[in-house]
Amino acid sequence: MGKIILTGDRPTGRLHVGHYVGSLRRRVELQNSGEYDEIYIMIADAQALTDNADNPAKIRNNILEVALDYLACGLDPEKSNLFIQSQIPQLCELSFYYMNLVTVSRLQRNPTVKAEIQLRNFETSIPVGFFTYPISQAADITAFQATTVPVGEDQLPMLEQTKEIVRKFNAVYGETLVEPDVLLPDSEICRRLPGTDGKAKMSKSLGNCIYLSEEPQEIRKKIMSMFTDPGHLKITDPGKIEGNTVFAYLDAFCRPQHFQQYLPEYANLEELKAHYQRGGLGDVKVKKFLNAIIQEELEPIRARRKAYEQNLDYVYEVLREGSRRAKEKAQETLEKVRASMRIDYFADRALIREYQNRS
Repeated sequence: MGKIILTGDRPTGRLHVGHYVGSLRRRVELQNSGEYDEIYIMIADAQALTDNADNPAKIRNNILEVALDYLACGLDPEKSNLFIQSQIPQLCELSFYYMNLVTVSRLQRNPTVKAEIQLRNFETSIPVGFFTYPISQAADITAFQATTVPVGEDQLPMLEQTKEIVRKFNAVYGETLVEPDVLLPDSEICRRLPGTDGKAKMSKSLGNCIYLSEEPQEIRKKIMSMFTDPGHLKITDPGKIEGNTVFAYLDAFCRPQHFQQYLPEYANLEELKAHYQRGGLGDVKVKKFLNAIIQEELEPIRARRKAYEQNLDYVYEVLREGSRRAKEKAQETLEKVRASMRIDYFADRALIREYQNRS
């Protein structure tokens, strides 16, 4: 069996640099590595509706935003299937069968579900679709027979539940589904880039994001107002690296060649950190360095996005064709699942023979 990737994003808005360092950059590398036979990248609109059912326009309007960011970052429709989740009806049927393999108490114990319920104030009124998202995600992953699922650290409980469903299904019905491996981001900082205000998570609702498509002046404004070390009041004061958002971003974006290009008085990031920690280095200088790096990284992405915005018919066709191929793959899996469960009644004449034998 070949190596297959399944990953994706909820279309709740434009993608930001947290998505980029946490998944998008890695996806492009994996796509171009030649190590994978098939890659499926999903715009998870159906999942996004589980907590946006009263505002479907928000999801609909952001389908293209996410697709544009995907293409701008370098995802290639010739190598990766970009598709829309709701256009694959086989996922609903698979979810329906998997629901019988999971208990309510098990879903309630899922740490990711518990955290998301609390975040959205769903404690007293949880939408069923939202509550059963781990089952839906298992359908997404298994439908494409994914062997590898790149995720952030916060999604590990969800992947563990997918594995449990796969094991239970295979134990009851015979070896049918593929148990996926998890692929985490390379570095810890890339797993969860903090918001520009220093909060633990970059979030659209908190307004602490740098979007991939933002204009240079807006990016600079956000970087220059970034949270640093509140105790670093004067340049001569020693500064702290831990919890300092600017250095967290440098860890995620900085490469050795950036020093020769933008800050030649330092050989590497460790030298810069050491100077900041002993005092004598101001926040403004470090922020200007970070701004130069991020502007360099995002400029070609922004330019490609603007080019794709001029050809939206092509973007729609990419999604249409990717969804067609994804549907074919999911149908293959669904037929295997039905056969294993022995509910493929019209493809299996054994039902008639069994009835005749009983008679």
